[in-house]
Amino acid sequence: MGKLIVTALILLASVGGVCAQSYPSRPVTLVVALPAGGAVDALGRVLAEHMRVTLGQPIIVENMGGAGGTLAMTRVARAAPDGYTLGMGTLSQYVVSAAVYTLPFDVLTDLEPVALLPSVPYWMIARKTLPPNNLQELVAWLKANPDKASASSVGTASLARFCGMFFQERTGTRFQFVPYRGGAPALQDLVAGQIDLNCDLAANSLPQLRNGNIKAYAVMAKRRWFAVPDLPTTDEAGVPDVHVSTWHGFWLPKGTPSEIVAKINDAARAAMADPDVRKKIADLGMELPPPDQQTPAAFAAFHKAEVAKWFPIIKAAGVKAE
Repeated sequence: MGKLIVTALILLASVGGVCAQSYPSRPVTLVVALPAGGAVDALGRVLAEHMRVTLGQPIIVENMGGAGGTLAMTRVARAAPDGYTLGMGTLSQYVVSAAVYTLPFDVLTDLEPVALLPSVPYWMIARKTLPPNNLQELVAWLKANPDKASASSVGTASLARFCGMFFQERTGTRFQFVPYRGGAPALQDLVAGQIDLNCDLAANSLPQLRNGNIKAYAVMAKRRWFAVPDLPTTDEAGVPDVHVSTWHGFWLPKGTPSEIVAKINDAARAAMADPDVRKKIADLGMELPPPDQQTPAAFAAFHKAEVAKWFPIIKAAGVKAE
C-alpha cells in the first residue's frame, strides 16, 4: 500500500510538471479590480495585448469593480491555482481595501505575487495663493497654524486621504480634511481657492499645474517624475521618506506552480520592455518599475512592506467600509 501511495504521488507531481510546461493551452482571464474605461483598465489592456503574443493565447480582460475591488480579489484568491485566472489591481485594492474590508482570505498569504507593474506618484499640491513656496516652508507653516489648513478627502477610504494622513504623521503637522464626492470637484475647489491642500495623484492634476492654476511642492517618490522633471522629490525638498504612489500589480491564486508564475512574469516583463508598450505607458503618465523590482520575489517583498506601511495608518483612522 505504501508503495502505491508513493507511486501515485510521483505520478501527480509529473502530471503537474507537464501541465506547467504546456501552459497556457487555453485563454487566460485577467480580472481587473476596477471598472472599464479608467487608467488601470487601459494599462491592463496594453499589457494583455503584448502578453497575448508572448504566451500564445488570448487574454480576456474582465472588469470587476465594487466593494473597493474586494469582489475581484476574492475571485482571484478562490480560483483554481492553474494560471488561468490572473488578478490585476493597485495599492488601493490590494492594500487599502484589504485593511478597510473584512476579507475571506489573507491578502499576503492567499495570493501569489507575480509582477510589479508601472506606477503613478502622488504629490502635494496647493492653491496658488497659499503662502509657502516650498515643501519645508509648507511644513513650517502648517506647524505654526495647526488645524487651520484644509485638505480635500474623497470618500472615507480614499488613498488621497491616507496620503494626507501619512504626510501628517511623517511631518508632525495637522490639518482638516474636507469630504468630497469625487476628485473633480475637489480639484475645482482647490483651483478656486476654497481649500488649501490636496494630496493628489499627479496625473490627475498635471493639467492644472501646467495652466498655472495650482502650485506643486514635491512629488512623493524616490525619483523625479518624468512629466515634471523640474519638480523635486520629497527627499530632495528636505522632507524625506514621504513616498506615496499608486502602483499596479499582477497576482495569482496561492499554490500556482512556480513555472507558471515565471511564465506570466516573463510575459509581463517582455511587455514592459517593448518600446511601443513603454510609450503607451508613458502616455498614461505612468513610470516603469526598476528591472530588479519586477521579479515575483521582489514584488512579494514590496507588497509586504506596503501592507506594513499602510495598515497601521488605516486602522488608526478607524475607517470602516461604507
